[in-house]
Amino acid sequence: MNKRITIKQIALALQVSISTVSKALNDSYEISDETKKRIQEYAKLHKYKPNTLALSLQNKKTKTIGIIIPNILNYYFARVLRGIEKVATEKGYNIITCITNESYKKEVDTMEMLSNGTIDGFIACISEETLKLGNFDHFHDILEEGTPIVLYDRVPQEINCDKVVTDLVKSAYKATRFLMKSSCENIAFISASEALNIGKFGLEGYLKALEKYNVNPVKNLIIRQDSEKGLKEKINKMFDKYPVDGIFTVDEVSGAITTQVLNKRFVRIPEDISIVGLTNGILSRYSSPPLTSVNRFAHTTGEIAATRLIDKIEGKIEFDDVKIEVVKSKLVERESTKKLFIKF
Repeated sequence: MNKRITIKQIALALQVSISTVSKALNDSYEISDETKKRIQEYAKLHKYKPNTLALSLQNKKTKTIGIIIPNILNYYFARVLRGIEKVATEKGYNIITCITNESYKKEVDTMEMLSNGTIDGFIACISEETLKLGNFDHFHDILEEGTPIVLYDRVPQEINCDKVVTDLVKSAYKATRFLMKSSCENIAFISASEALNIGKFGLEGYLKALEKYNVNPVKNLIIRQDSEKGLKEKINKMFDKYPVDGIFTVDEVSGAITTQVLNKRFVRIPEDISIVGLTNGILSRYSSPPLTSVNRFAHTTGEIAATRLIDKIEGKIEFDDVKIEVVKSKLVERESTKKLFIKF
């Protein structure tokens, strides 16, 4: 196996200084185009690759970002990751992606491991267990060390860092209002994400829409829990006892299970009951029928988060300049709701 050619060897071969080679490889304006071309072609011919470890020690930067994802099976998080990766690649950064599987301990251990000089900053979505515990000391410690963090989706107020979010309350309000304008009068709320922001803010938006239209919320039409366990049974019981003509589901699991229940009960969607979801993932698009859903533009969220972090790493933004970026959402109409002929 051939050893990697070094800058020093390129300099000796072309009878130029090491500094000249380094500047040429970094496309510096200080080197003439002719010399630059000669050095770059020689380096490419001999498959030169920069020693990233040496560069990081020299520049005190690793050009690497740590990405913390709570659940890779979640389509929204996968799309966020694609947005991050796109910007990181364009700006010459590598990413290290770590999955916590919603575990507080794994989140703490992962961030401690990466914050030893391996990465320049973090883009993170906090685990469900961390949110339940309300313990964010590991984030505070990393920020105190001067390592920048950008949070997305799950963004506790207790952590003072940059954040990228969707206005979930407004999105839920619009989704519920859409059902009302579709002539739905008895609208149920179903969530299997009660411990997360999407569950809490989704309910807030739902209740605001009811209040706006002078509709009193019915306690028995609101199903809220932390998981999908027993959700199908609760939905069936609700349909057995109460008239429902519209359903607002917070997460994809709730939407999929609700659709299954209605199909088994031979309920026509949307003729008898309309459904709108707050999450626009694969399950929503390929359920039967496809669900009208809120597009939260996860890819854009990832791009904004990566751009903000890299700008902070490179000193374009002061470390203490903390900002919350809000990504606007859009309702995507599909076959689970009646068509509207008026815009609102």
